Amino acid sequence: MNFVRNLTKVVLIPRSTYGIRSYSTPSQLIVKEEEGIRTITLNNPKTRNALSLEMLQELEETLTRPSPDLRCIILSATGKVFSAGHNLKELTSSDGRPHHQLVFDNCSGMMLKIQQLSVPVIAKVNGIAAAAGCQLVASCDIVVATENSLFSTPGGSVGIFCSTPGIPLVRCVPRKVAAHMLLTGLPISAPEALQAGLISKMVSEADLDAEVERIALAISSKSKPVMALGKKFMYKQMDMNIKEAYQAGSCVMVDNINMTDGQEGIDSFIKKRKPVWSHSED
Repeated sequence: MNFVRNLTKVVLIPRSTYGIRSYSTPSQLIVKEEEGIRTITLNNPKTRNALSLEMLQELEETLTRPSPDLRCIILSATGKVFSAGHNLKELTSSDGRPHHQLVFDNCSGMMLKIQQLSVPVIAKVNGIAAAAGCQLVASCDIVVATENSLFSTPGGSVGIFCSTPGIPLVRCVPRKVAAHMLLTGLPISAPEALQAGLISKMVSEADLDAEVERIALAISSKSKPVMALGKKFMYKQMDMNIKEAYQAGSCVMVDNINMTDGQEGIDSFIKKRKPVWSHSED
């Protein structure tokens, strides 16, 4: 049984201070890049923005598309559902185990890419994020959600436990919260998600655009290689004990200080002026 596809093609020509770029937009995404900020919008509301194999492949390609100007990525969605998770219509027995493995391998690869990207990824959530949709939210670096958003891992209710969605979930929230979500399938509200640490900020629907823009601009105003260095170590040190983390962190700080932009930052602070970043890896 084939999944529903949104065949509307949109071609956007973003403008930025760094020049004009033209991208062909995937069939299930709306993509815009301007002023160093790439906005990727899941655009298949007919399937509740299901993470079909096609959607997963398009997401990974768009997330990893090279751009020297890129500073930040925003993930958002059209409709009242951020994402309802995997499209179950392509996970029937008639599709076969090799296809099922392909879907989940692509999903895991795309989720890992978010953490491995050198730029921060912000999830902009206004609605329901369920199953693999919740996994996508939990995989992002920063999450801003509206007060009415809901988050759930309800796979057990349809006979498919949310094992892979639980991977980033248990790394974001306390164990008892993760167990409640995974074992009951019951949704948690945005206030509960904020308290548990699944989301970074909760705002009204009216303030969502402005708050995400404020965060994206705060990120994009900084040195790209400095942010890349910091994000990489932020995740790396999570798997270390505290002694190893401090030892490695000291070396990272020394490397950072001796970068061109590290010295520029120190000099601009001492001289009370705005830094001018080179964005050089040196």
